[in-house]
Amino acid sequence: MKAFRINNYDSVIVATCDISRGETVTDGLDDIEILSDIPSGHKIASRDIKENENVIKYGYPIGHAIRDIKKGEHVHTHNIRSNLSSLLEYTYEPNFKEITPREPKYFLGYRRPDNSVGIRNEIWIIPTVGCVNSIVREIERGSEKYKTENIDGIFSYNHPYGCSQLGDDLLMTLDHLAGLIKHPNAAGVLVVGLGCENGNIDELKKRLGDYDPNRVRFLVCQQCSDEISEGISIVKELAAMADLCRREKCPASELTVGLKCGGSDGFSGITANPLLGAFSDTLIALGGSTILTEVPEMFGAETILMNRCRSVQVFDKTVDLINGFKKYFMRYGEPIDENPSPGNKDGGISTLEDKSLGCTQKGGNAPVEDVLDYGEQIRTKGLSLLRAPGNDLVASEALAAAGAQLILFTTGRGTPFGSPVPTVKISSNSKLAALKPSWIDFDAGRLLSGLDMRSLSEEFTDYVLSVASGEIRASSEKLDKHGLAIFKDGITL
Repeated sequence: MKAFRINNYDSVIVATCDISRGETVTDGLDDIEILSDIPSGHKIASRDIKENENVIKYGYPIGHAIRDIKKGEHVHTHNIRSNLSSLLEYTYEPNFKEITPREPKYFLGYRRPDNSVGIRNEIWIIPTVGCVNSIVREIERGSEKYKTENIDGIFSYNHPYGCSQLGDDLLMTLDHLAGLIKHPNAAGVLVVGLGCENGNIDELKKRLGDYDPNRVRFLVCQQCSDEISEGISIVKELAAMADLCRREKCPASELTVGLKCGGSDGFSGITANPLLGAFSDTLIALGGSTILTEVPEMFGAETILMNRCRSVQVFDKTVDLINGFKKYFMRYGEPIDENPSPGNKDGGISTLEDKSLGCTQKGGNAPVEDVLDYGEQIRTKGLSLLRAPGNDLVASEALAAAGAQLILFTTGRGTPFGSPVPTVKISSNSKLAALKPSWIDFDAGRLLSGLDMRSLSEEFTDYVLSVASGEIRASSEKLDKHGLAIFKDGITL
């Protein structure tokens, strides 16, 4: 099949391969003569569309026609525009179904003293301020000799923040670092501060709350003569403790998985994102949790999520999430629909609604149970929404700081980046999976070749549990992951 119809109400179909002018394709309902060359992943009008009429994809408007569009014509940025506007008022119209529980599944994880579960057994060295980035890297290098076969890695991280920040901007940095310090994938954490920064260790501890002093240690560089040797000595002690940890059988209900997409194409909303949605529903049926973020990529699809909110209280928080992020754009005088990216457009995505309706499919069909602010940790089983931008690195690390032990990342264009937690890359098309086997972990493009969603979803669930068990390593784990991408919205002194 050369063209794919997503919803019977759609006025566009999606080309599954390059189609030449003059060819005739069928969308399952009608034969359509192609009026211009259509790149793979791009949209074709399946009927005549009048000027100013909404263009329908996924059963919802993705914008409006800026001129008459003929049946068989290429539909893209040259003839449609976004319908998005600024702040909106919303009405709660609940429309969700409960997810039916499933028989338990298990993985092998690390049960921590506080009863949380990690999927990796690592030691993290985290700086409070960019001034000590070089110090934590030297501590990592000097501590490599203490890594054992039971320790998955000793990693230092770096970032440019922690000082010369004010108000909420500084608090976002501290909350992000606190979320990583608490993360169960780290058997031990060394926090390294300079001493004079406004985000110093004492201030960080206020945001951190209770912690295990055996697992989390602190070092202030200005208070010791040789911070590198002292840091290595502390990591040696943490490594001795981490070496005693062993994997044990844990129910899938202990998993929290972050859902993210980037470098999307015209197939992302047909293959990879729906696959993550099916996985999300499966994990929730197993008692686990998923987190959906990228707030700007909810614009245009937000009412679908709002009407799936568990309660009016969660609905109100979701409205604040959406309008709050719109205010962020407006505060800087930026249009809220300045998306998709050039790569998205090249792949066939025309408007932000087009991208959002595909993006939000990663959240499946489960009710929305909670809304988290940036830097907050997950507190409710099921599906939560998280305030963070669409930027791949910032959003992925926000998911990790919120408690996700691993991240599922769909892409139609490909990307090699990693984050502090295993970041599994799922391709929306098989061509990408074949081209970039060192980047891509799982090929969802097989859905375009006739494989049914149920079969692929079961295969994918087993794959994710194998990654959680340490039997499979995500490709991103083989690459450098030392940099932290922290959301910034404020003045730098």
